[in-house]
Parts: sequence; C-alpha cells; structure tokens
Amino acid sequence: MTVRDRIDLRWTHVDDLYVDGAWVPSTGSARIDVVDPATEEVWGSVPDATAEDIEAAMAAADRAFRTGPWPRLSPSERADYLLRIADEVEKRADELAWTNSRENGTPILETMGAAANAAGIFRYFAGLAGYLESDDVRAFPSGAAESVVRRDPVGVCVLIAPWNFPINLVVIKLAPALLAGCPAVVKPASPTPLSIRFVLDAVEAAGVPAGVVNLVTGSGAVGDALVRHPLTAKVAFTGSTPVGRKIAGACGELLRPVTLELGGKSSAIVLPDADLEQMASVLIRSSMRNTGQTCYISTRILAPAERYDEVVEMVTDTVAAAKQGDPFDPESVFGPVATRAQYDTVLGYLRSAEEEGARATTGGRARDGVGYFVEPTVLADVTPDMRVSREEIFGPVITILRYDTVDEAVELANNTEFGLGGLVFSADQTAAQAVAERMDTGSVGLNFFASNHSAPFGGRHDSGLGVEYGVEGLAAYLTYKSIHRRPKGSE
Repeated sequence: MTVRDRIDLRWTHVDDLYVDGAWVPSTGSARIDVVDPATEEVWGSVPDATAEDIEAAMAAADRAFRTGPWPRLSPSERADYLLRIADEVEKRADELAWTNSRENGTPILETMGAAANAAGIFRYFAGLAGYLESDDVRAFPSGAAESVVRRDPVGVCVLIAPWNFPINLVVIKLAPALLAGCPAVVKPASPTPLSIRFVLDAVEAAGVPAGVVNLVTGSGAVGDALVRHPLTAKVAFTGSTPVGRKIAGACGELLRPVTLELGGKSSAIVLPDADLEQMASVLIRSSMRNTGQTCYISTRILAPAERYDEVVEMVTDTVAAAKQGDPFDPESVFGPVATRAQYDTVLGYLRSAEEEGARATTGGRARDGVGYFVEPTVLADVTPDMRVSREEIFGPVITILRYDTVDEAVELANNTEFGLGGLVFSADQTAAQAVAERMDTGSVGLNFFASNHSAPFGGRHDSGLGVEYGVEGLAAYLTYKSIHRRPKGSE
C-alpha cells in the first residue's frame, strides 16, 4: 500500500462544511475537484459553497461574537483552548502531511513539519494572553486625568489562505484572531481545501464553542462574497498581488481593516567575502523552498562581478544535486508545480528567459512524463530588464545577476515593485547588517532566512499591507477604545 492509499477516504470526496460547531452538508451540488499534481489524478472534491452556505457560516460567527461566550472569556481562558488545539493538531500530523502533499505536491520532507509548526504558532499566541490582560492606563499630559485603553476584539474575521502552505498560512491568522476574541470564517484556496479540515477537526476536538471557527470551500467567488459580506469586520488574505489589490479595493470601499501578505521578488546579495560553502548549505531552503513556491524566498542572486562565475557554479551544482521526484519520496527535495495553470506560467517564464538571452546552467524545461514537473532551473547572464528578473515566477527557478559595487547591489535589490524578504551573505555580520538595513523590504536574513513567530512578518509596496506574527500580528485583530477618567480621589 502506498502512502497515497493510506489517506482516509472520509477526508477526500467530502460533501460538508464546518458551520456553527458541526460538519453540515452544503446546500448546493456544485463541486471543486482536487488534483494530485504529481499524477494529474482527480483524487478528491469539496463543495463549492452557495450563498446560503456563506450566509450560514457568517451568521454563526456573528452570533458567536454578539452573544456567545468566546469574546467574554478572559484571554487566559482563550489561551487554554489554543493550547488544546495545538495538542490536537499534532495528533493529526501524519494524515495532515499526506493530504497536504497530495493536494499541492509539496515534498513530504516539508509537510511532515506542518503540524508541529502550526502547533507552535498556537502555543506562541497563547503565550501572549498576559499582554491582553495587562492594564494600560495613560496619563493626560497635564496630569489632570487619565485614559484606560481597552483592547477589544475587532469582530468576525474572514481568513483566506493560498495553496502553497495551506495549513500554516491559515494558522498565522487563526491563532491571533482566536486569542483576541474574534470568531472566524476560513476559506482555503480551491486547489488545497482538504488538509485544512484536520485543523478544524482539532478545533472541534479541543471543545471550542460553536460558531467560533467555521470553514467554507469553493472558488474565488466565495472569497469575494465573504470579503464583501456585511457581517465581516476584518479580512486577512495571503495570495497573489492582483487578487490582493481587488480585496484591498473592496475593503477600502467598505472601510474595513485588512491584512494582505502578497507576492515577492526578493534578492540575496552575495558580498565579496561570502562563504559559498555556507551559502550552499542554506540555498535551497532560502531561495527555492517548496519547489520555488514560497513568497519570501530570494530567487534573485546578486553576485559580485569578481566572483560571478564561482557563484554560478556553486548555485548550479547545489540545485542540480537536489533530487526532484514523487513528493511522497522522503528523499525528494523538489516536487511538481502545484497546479496546471502555474505549470504553464512557469514554462512561459522559461521561454521568455531564453528569448531574452538568459542562459540555463541546469534545468530550463518541463520534465518528461506525467505530472506538473518543471526541472529545477538556474538562469545565468540575467539582466535587470528581463521578465524573469522583475516578475514573481513562483516556481523552481533562480536567476543570477551581476553587480560591480555594493551600492549597485543594493540598488538592484530595491529596484522592484515588491518588498517582502531578502538575504545578505557575508563573513562579516556587521557589514551584512549594514547592507540589510539599506534594503527596502519587510524581512532580511543574514546568511540564512527563517520566520520567527515572535517577530513581525509583512511586506512593503506590492508585497502587502500590515504584518503577521508577533504582538504586531495580534494587534491586527484588535480595536481600541479609550475611556477617559479622572483618577480616584481627584474629583
């Protein structure tokens, strides 16, 4: 029996949504197919939610906010639920990972860590309960009065996630929303609607009150209806910049807060003294994670002219040595591209690179056979005006550009409409930090890149609005009230 065959059939072709504390059948018959990108097999399906389904989910969340116990619990009491959810998610780690890999082709080496990472996010935000419970009293400048600043939950939150990391990019929204006291309606991306059900199953097992977390599945039209629903108080979205612009426009028109984590075209600046052996050890994680389908990765390598050929050789050898294959093979580093549409997009970029004069030192084409496999590709002789240098590819493609001075490298790194991630490689951490501080982007790693649950993560410019993680990410789910009073005994 293969791992694919071990996935519980109850979690493949499903007819229900999670609304008001129960799995309930959709009121419609329309379906969304789930395709295994490694085999091109339709192996699952979910309901395409109707207007009635959406209304039921939003009404349940609104009741939970207006009259239910959740916002009225203390932050510490809500934190206890988050800790129980974390434990329950970890119990479902294997099937969650198998389902995730079959949905989007992410190698099992990556997805086997998804449950633990999600649990860590729940536990981190549970640890912020004391922040919400601390008194915040601020004196008037004159000293004649004071203000009590209340942090209240913003209300019903619509959480819309992408297909590349369908678990953790929900949880980084759901955990702070729940701690803040906000009910939520979750809408996963249409290619990856099944693995998130294990998180909802964990929510139910943890005893979270009815209506606090709801799940609807479907097309982009479902997401649009949720964003524009009159009961929506806050939207959090991770996905493409074009869709993010539409959501931002709707939220601006409706005057409702929104957090957007969008695309990226990040750069890794290789300083002349960089240790290329150390760089090779983190290259794939930092620049081609999840077969290049990660928003913050530094897919543009900026190499000094005097070491350009050396950098090209190292990057080429590192990428060529990493195995591409079945996502369920624990030795596979690269899997397929997640969808047919994205597969076609990536191949289109490779054609444009060839036409514009870039040189593929490894890869550069589709792999023969079944599945949406694009060979991991390194493009040398790339110039700043090429499409592959300017636009987000979201596939297994690295570009390498040449620079003559550090000032030119910083200018190249900042010469993009995006601003999400970045890297600086150098043997001198002080010098690397000085360069990092000049980069116009939301996060920069020195000789490695990783997300920190306690530090804000977000983009600048076309990479989004607002941040996730940290107390700053929690603040996105709060609304503030100042109660002005005179101190006792001063009346």
